[in-house]
Amino acid sequence: MDIKPFPFEVFDWAQVPAERHDGESGYADWQVIMAGSIRVRRLVYSPGYKADHWCRKGHIIHCLSGRMTTELDDGRLMELAEGATYIVGDDCEAHRTSTGDGCVLFVVD
Repeated sequence: MDIKPFPFEVFDWAQVPAERHDGESGYADWQVIMAGSIRVRRLVYSPGYKADHWCRKGHIIHCLSGRMTTELDDGRLMELAEGATYIVGDDCEAHRTSTGDGCVLFVVD
């Protein structure tokens, strides 16, 4: 990640509108802030959410509450619980996420 120069700024997530993205099941509400070319998101996954696609984009994901499962294209299942973080690079393991009870994530990509 290359963070280009831009002025210091504080964001209040309560003021950032959410956009709904339907999954294969459930939905994800995304709040998005762009910091130059870096996308910063707060994601809220509904109970029963399952992504409708495989992703190859790199992410840094921190679980703020709840838990989620990330399925890798080689069949591994990785659990991410509250307080844990995962990192994956662009074009590395394809992955898709799901959650039983819902979760809130902080994502940088």
